[in-house]
Amino acid sequence: MGDDQTSKICGGCYENFAPITGEICGICGRPFAFLEAEFRLGSVCLDCKRWEEDEQWSGRLDQNRSLYRYTDFTKDVVAKFKFRGDYVLAEIFAVDLRQALQAFQYDYIVPIPLSAERLYERGFNQAEALITTAGFKPTRLLSRVHTEKQSKKSRSERIHIEQVFKLETDLNLNSKTIVLIDDIYTTGSTLRHAAKILKDNGAAKVYSFTLAR
Repeated sequence: MGDDQTSKICGGCYENFAPITGEICGICGRPFAFLEAEFRLGSVCLDCKRWEEDEQWSGRLDQNRSLYRYTDFTKDVVAKFKFRGDYVLAEIFAVDLRQALQAFQYDYIVPIPLSAERLYERGFNQAEALITTAGFKPTRLLSRVHTEKQSKKSRSERIHIEQVFKLETDLNLNSKTIVLIDDIYTTGSTLRHAAKILKDNGAAKVYSFTLAR
């Protein structure tokens, strides 16, 4: 843990985060150590195999990587960050996120946008806060159509919903590599919707990074 983190969180708390290590799904980054054998198919998990077998979604999201497992502790910290506006909590994750992104070559780093309603409720976009606090410059390429919270939908509803993003840029995305940033990877639906619209508009590669998986 870097010195700039120590003022925000004590070592004991920091150790409660469970970094994702060991063998992981080659696409979504899910740790295989916590997955029953029948949900693993070679180098990918069953969820990703399902996505890749669907013509509409195959090859949309090239790869996701997440920093921590979504334990109760991480869930609690992320909830405080998102819903109670504890912006300072972004600084806890800054060092780990900066380290993870340094190895990456990309053209644009893009926060997953909130709808206007959600942004008004929270007062800030948590993905954008993560990017700027880690010392990177966010590029806003997408806007969001307001829909019911993803967490209230079933997997099937998430997969089959209409596109929830609109492209909002004059930038030419042809042959560009884009890294999407969000707080949590659950089913991967949100990130794949974003990746689909970016690839449909010329992006060559779309990766994503989330705090938790």
